[in-house]
Amino acid sequence: MTNEVSLREITRDTVRTICNLHVSELQKQFVAPNAVSIAEAHFTKEAWFRAIYAGEVPVGFVMLWENPSEGRHYLWRFMIDEKSQGRGYGRKALDLIIQRIRQNPNVKELHLTYCKGEGSPHQFYEKMGFADTGQIIEGEYEMKLPL
Repeated sequence: MTNEVSLREITRDTVRTICNLHVSELQKQFVAPNAVSIAEAHFTKEAWFRAIYAGEVPVGFVMLWENPSEGRHYLWRFMIDEKSQGRGYGRKALDLIIQRIRQNPNVKELHLTYCKGEGSPHQFYEKMGFADTGQIIEGEYEMKLPL
């Protein structure tokens, strides 16, 4: 598998493959299945979502809640398939997402929430520059990245 990472639209030809990507059993409590996320995105005007590819191989999924008028976006869903974790794809995909968001001068922060526990993505996000805000939203802990 190549290290070249891209974000691609999900089409009728690729949707089943993207829905079949999944995290490990330990991580399932932290992220909704991709099928649920894609369904939610189709009913939420603020949702922006893409498949994450390494070369020509789908390896993950991302969904943002975009609200430029508030000056911030939310990383709503982010997952790398369990077979593709630990190869730098998550870091590269998040870098691409941040580059995309920075194109909008009104957006000053990227927010996300996470749950604590074994397998939590907190450490990954911390390494990417996110910091805890001290806020708890619907039982999840908030982090933000100044842009």
